[in-house]
Amino acid sequence: MRELLELFFIFFRIGGFTFGGGYAMLPAIQMELVEKRKWATNEEIIDYYAIGQCTPGIIAVNTATFIGYKRKGVIGAIVATLGMVAPSLTIITIIASFFKHFKDIEIVQHAFGAIRVVVAALIINTVLKMDSQSIKNWVGIILFLLAFVLVAFFQLSPIIPIIGSAIVGIINCRNVDFKEKER
Repeated sequence: MRELLELFFIFFRIGGFTFGGGYAMLPAIQMELVEKRKWATNEEIIDYYAIGQCTPGIIAVNTATFIGYKRKGVIGAIVATLGMVAPSLTIITIIASFFKHFKDIEIVQHAFGAIRVVVAALIINTVLKMDSQSIKNWVGIILFLLAFVLVAFFQLSPIIPIIGSAIVGIINCRNVDFKEKER
C-alpha cells in the first residue's frame, strides 16, 4: 500500500508541476525515476518513451502507466496513471471556468508566451539526453536525420518514420546477426 501511495504522489507531483504537456514532463520523469529512485534505467525509460509515443494517449501518461505496471502490476499502472492525470484534470477544469474572463489580458498572454519558451527548452533537453543514448551508429544517425526532415519539413505523419525505422532496425539486426554467424 505504501508503494502505491508513493507511485500516486510521485506522478501527481510530476503531473502537477510540469507545464507544457507530455514531452515537457519527460525530464522530470527521467530525473525522478532513473536518477533519484532507480526504479528504471535510462534504456528502459527510452523504451517506455518510444512505446508511449506509439500508443494512443499522452506520452508522459503512458510512461507513468508502464512504470506503475513494472512496480506493482495492473493496480500500480492504474494508480500511477491517476496520479499523473489528476492534477491536469483539476487545473484544466479550474482554468477553463475562468479563462474566458482573462484570456485577453496582456500580462496573461505574455505569461503563456514565456511558458512556451521554457517548454521548448525542456523538450530540447529531453531530445539531447535521448539522442546520446539512442543513436549508437551511422544507421541511427541517418534514421534520425531522415525522420526529422520528413516530419519537420514535409509534415509527414510520425507513424511512417516509426514503422520505417522499426523495419530498418529489424533488417539491420538480422544483418548483424548473420555477419556474426559467418565468423
